[in-house]
Amino acid sequence: MLARRQLRVTIWNEYVHERREPSVQTDLPDRRSASHLMLARRQLRVTIWNEYVHERREPSVQAIYPDGMHAPIAEGIRRELGDAVTVRIATLEEPEHGLTEAALAETDVLTWWGHAAHDQVADEVVERVHARVLDGMGIVVLHSGHYSKIFKRVMGTSCSLRWRSEEGGEREVIWTVNPAHPIAAGVPQPIVVAHDEMYGEYFDIPPPDELVFISSYEGGEVFRSGCCFYRGAGRLAYFSPGDQEFPVYHQPEIQRVIANCVAWCGGASQPNDGPSAREGNSKRNWYL
Repeated sequence: MLARRQLRVTIWNEYVHERREPSVQTDLPDRRSASHLMLARRQLRVTIWNEYVHERREPSVQAIYPDGMHAPIAEGIRRELGDAVTVRIATLEEPEHGLTEAALAETDVLTWWGHAAHDQVADEVVERVHARVLDGMGIVVLHSGHYSKIFKRVMGTSCSLRWRSEEGGEREVIWTVNPAHPIAAGVPQPIVVAHDEMYGEYFDIPPPDELVFISSYEGGEVFRSGCCFYRGAGRLAYFSPGDQEFPVYHQPEIQRVIANCVAWCGGASQPNDGPSAREGNSKRNWYL
């Protein structure tokens, strides 16, 4: 479980003006209380979305993920984040893919795994998810989710990449390139995945706002495997390891990274203004 401790904060102030200028010594008017601006401390509500196609029709995948890929993903999130999260599962075949307006309104972080049925995801649902991301919901996109409608919608590019899927896979070594990032917390350097599908550059995405991991493969390719983006009031993390043909999501280090991604994506501040406050042509002193 992620360690939780008190933050030790040092406030440094020159403390000159306040001691010599009466105008500065006067208290500022209380325009907005601190409690109004402070983020509420509560459980993160996580929805794990899984296409859930391969596991039901392919015996080789059923043998690795008998309860669906969402099961070990949920297991890792619950183990690492404990009581700090609540988790629900949604899949493609549910009405509205389990992503109704009400369900998304009760979701702080959405994780997304898809591969064989990207085209079956309704455009209306994609737009609904996109709107929630811009409004502050975090989203963690995994592996082949790079070709999902929602990832391409958020990125605005083709999101294509180089790939190779050979029988038995190949070794992937995941290198942390930003060890101070929260997503890298408690993660070994490097993470070694014995068997995985190869993803390689060029990966057609915008330059990440923050790059946390790069991967190298036996064949010599490299890949930006852990990327972070800010979109509107929301955060997006992309983490590539995890093909359906290999037990990658059962690996504790991979589960730890996904849990870290959830925690990071769930840390985005919610907008503290009403929609009208973001409109143009504001009158002078509108904020008073």
